[in-house]
Amino acid sequence: MGELRPWHVIIVVAVVVLLFGAKRLPDAARSLGRSMRILKAETRGMAEDDVAGKAEAQSGRQPLTAEPVDKPVEKPTVVDPVDRVQDK
Repeated sequence: MGELRPWHVIIVVAVVVLLFGAKRLPDAARSLGRSMRILKAETRGMAEDDVAGKAEAQSGRQPLTAEPVDKPVEKPTVVDPVDRVQDK
């Protein structure tokens, strides 16, 4: 039990042919191959982008400089909505 025998493969192939039909199998295989090619190209592109992004990040680093503060930031006054209604 657990071994894959040649007759197991034959039965699986026969079931697939019966389900999808012999006419659709080449189209399905072609679509699967195209999808695999696209996936491979995209993963390769992501890996190249990742390497380029790391190189840009390291070369683009600048030391932090202290910026002079011109004036203190004023906090906006918070008005309670209840007080606003009572004033009117």
